[in-house]
Amino acid sequence: MEYKTLSNGVKMPMLGYGVFQIDDATTERCVEDAIASGYRMIDTAQAYGNERGVGAGIKASGVARDELFIVSKVWVSNYGEGKTYDSIKQSLELLGVDQIDLMLLHQAYNDYHAAWRDMERAYKDGLVRAIGVSNFDPKRLLDICTFAEVAPMVNQVETHVFWQQHYAHENMENLGVAHMAWGPFAEGANNFFQNPLLSEIGEKYGKSVGQVALRYLLDLGVIVIPKSTHKERMEENFDVLDFQLSDEDKAKIAELDCDRSICYDHRDVQLIGGLLNLVKGQIAAQA
Repeated sequence: MEYKTLSNGVKMPMLGYGVFQIDDATTERCVEDAIASGYRMIDTAQAYGNERGVGAGIKASGVARDELFIVSKVWVSNYGEGKTYDSIKQSLELLGVDQIDLMLLHQAYNDYHAAWRDMERAYKDGLVRAIGVSNFDPKRLLDICTFAEVAPMVNQVETHVFWQQHYAHENMENLGVAHMAWGPFAEGANNFFQNPLLSEIGEKYGKSVGQVALRYLLDLGVIVIPKSTHKERMEENFDVLDFQLSDEDKAKIAELDCDRSICYDHRDVQLIGGLLNLVKGQIAAQA
């Protein structure tokens, strides 16, 4: 396994397994299969509704807890001093663990500064080993790093060959924040799995389109969490640690960058307006 050493010294696997859009019951089987396939990092979130399934899959795997790296995220409706801390304790209960390896704030909306203070408290209290953010653009990331007592250690953002996030990556490097990708396969958009360039390069190495794309991101120093519900595909996605792309091939892949979102554009006001109205409804339901 390749590792990224976070700013606090915690070693984080560069390759993990994501469970976005997998229902709780199926998640248990998928996590167990992923761990059997070699994965030691599992990425979930409160908003996914499958933290309990992740915990059950971990327990069923028989692999010792200290060999695994668990990532989860606080949802926006749980932002607020005291509220965020309590939601982290609930995540611990659902996952069936005493400590989460990395906890992220899921979005840069609502009172994320107040939520961050609770994240710092959870970190100091040992509920989590590392803390970070997700979907924070360079300006929001700079904002929270500037005013935080404990700066984020990771930022998880949409990153794939069609949006390689070079500017954001450089900003993260300057701030000492590790770059983690969600959607490394662009969620299949742009005919991803039939891309002729990635297919051609894959033939040279005896690898698939997905494997080439993952290797490219790893070579850039980006942490990846591919998702599949099929064990054979999980194994394929994990089999990317035994080759390196040539500089020539990396230069060709770099030209695929469209420098814009393909999956979920956080600059789309209507899209984000819908998300925020959903969150307002969730907060009202909690009252």
